[in-house]
Amino acid sequence: MDRESHQFIGQSSAFLDAVERASRAAPLNRPVLVVGERGTGKELIAERLHRLSSRWDGPLVTMNCAALPETLIEAELFGHEAGAFTGATRAREGRFEEADGGTLFLDELGTLSMGAQERLLRSVEYGEVTRIGSSRPVRVDVRIVAATNEHLPKMVETGKFRADLLDRLCFEVITLPPLRVREGDVEVLSEYFGRRMAAELGWDGWPGFGDVAARAMENYLWPGNVRELRNVVERAVYRWADPGQPVDYIQFDPFDSPWRTGIAASAPTHTPASKENESTEPRYSTDLSQMVDVIDFREATEKYEKAVLEQALAKCRYNQRQTAKALNLSYDQLRHTLKKHDLLA
Repeated sequence: MDRESHQFIGQSSAFLDAVERASRAAPLNRPVLVVGERGTGKELIAERLHRLSSRWDGPLVTMNCAALPETLIEAELFGHEAGAFTGATRAREGRFEEADGGTLFLDELGTLSMGAQERLLRSVEYGEVTRIGSSRPVRVDVRIVAATNEHLPKMVETGKFRADLLDRLCFEVITLPPLRVREGDVEVLSEYFGRRMAAELGWDGWPGFGDVAARAMENYLWPGNVRELRNVVERAVYRWADPGQPVDYIQFDPFDSPWRTGIAASAPTHTPASKENESTEPRYSTDLSQMVDVIDFREATEKYEKAVLEQALAKCRYNQRQTAKALNLSYDQLRHTLKKHDLLA
């Protein structure tokens, strides 16, 4: 789902099943836990739970539990009275009171301190909060939606999360699938983000992605999920110099550079030995974590070699002499290898 258009983007059964579960849970006035890796859209599922509930016209208040120091989390959640602590010059409502009649979305729930967890449990059980520095509880009507990328049952086992609080919050648990298992969604999402970026740049049309870029995106594991995909696609489109041709170069790591800070600074003196080390340093990704389920070594090696050639060609705008130089090959060696992989134009 894209927050700006409030539209879910995806067609895989794994993704649609999670959306359907959220839709079914939305009308119930019960807490929901949303679990998933970073970038999978947990906050957008929380928004769907709110919009499809009877509280849709009430406030949706969001708090990132990891964004505040431990000393301020309780004051942020439950509010405080004037003079409750140094710097508290006036009374302030907490997020619970702000969300009265609506939904409180607690992101990064697993980072809450044990003290905050205890106070949160009381608020969930009794429907009331007590501001710091006050002895008078305030009644609140709030639905809790919480999100985490932590395995909370494991945290309970290690004493880092309260079992009774987990019991109260897990009426329904919606686990969002990572992008790498959402079959077909990389293509759908990349086209969507690509078209939108092209329109933002004022292109006359959307040329789509070339085979090299499309294959690279399909084979990538996307550790940052949809958020990473959007960044990668938008960066590729804005950097592409010819809007009339399909976008065919993808850079997954924006920090990838031979001049990266730290590499040059720590480089040894340019002795013959150090030059030898420099020449053997790979210029292109050799991340073997993406080479899964290899059952034929020769076939896997051939595919990887072809992928390196395709990436280098795209990066050098299909200039074969520049590509040969980038790969530390002679021109004839490159031509022979391109012919081997049927990549000669």
